Amino acid sequence: MTTPPSADHPTGADLTTEPPAGHPARAARAHSFNAAAAQYAANRPSYPPALFDAIEDLTGRPLTGARVADIGAGTGIATALLHARGASVVAVEPGDGMAAQFRRTLPGIPIIRGTGDDLPLADASVDLVTYAQAWHWTDPARAVPEALRVLRPGGALALWWNTDALDVPWIAEAAARTGRHFGIDVFAEKRNVNARAADPTGLLDFTRRTVRWSRHVPVDTHLANIGSHSVFLVHAPEHTAAFLAAERELLLSAFPDGFVEEVYEVVLLHAKTPA
Repeated sequence: MTTPPSADHPTGADLTTEPPAGHPARAARAHSFNAAAAQYAANRPSYPPALFDAIEDLTGRPLTGARVADIGAGTGIATALLHARGASVVAVEPGDGMAAQFRRTLPGIPIIRGTGDDLPLADASVDLVTYAQAWHWTDPARAVPEALRVLRPGGALALWWNTDALDVPWIAEAAARTGRHFGIDVFAEKRNVNARAADPTGLLDFTRRTVRWSRHVPVDTHLANIGSHSVFLVHAPEHTAAFLAAERELLLSAFPDGFVEEVYEVVLLHAKTPA
């Protein structure tokens, strides 16, 4: 195994970063999930109970009985967990493919088509607005006022991302290989999230927490997981396939039992509205 990447260049290369909101390339990536919704639902990681414990602690009330709007709900990974904690959840999702997969997976939970920049929800109608892996697809200058509009007094906005734990050598090396192949620091946007970037309006006072967790999965599940990320989906299939094939060979050599331990740091940003 090689030396982990530096703090200045976490993927070990001088790479480009994400295009800004509204850029055509960014829009293409945002819509790319619709063609891979089943792959996304089957292979993406979930979230640990400790994350929802932290949300309850910061909000100052249990999720049980809370009215929650899960925005950019995708296939419903976070929505299902919020529902299991006793929340009354409505999902908001813009994508055709993702919404169709959501309905197949969670037919009993309502889903509305829309975006965080223009929420299809009534004023002061929910206690908690959540974004799991989705805030970076919004225009925060529009999404923050929209969240505040639909939140009741004393409500809260919670944003979170699963980020790779780059202190784990094999994960750091894999991230470096991904960066070299695609020429972009794929996960920097989520890893480097901060309150100022999340809310350029300055209307919210975010508290940041980090929750570490892991899952033990087959190499093929891991590869299907990373292959469901937008940077893989928007590239030519042969370009992505070549990388995944090489990655599979490397990982099976390093982990001959065919399993890897994906380690994550969930970055949570939480802000309450005035009571």
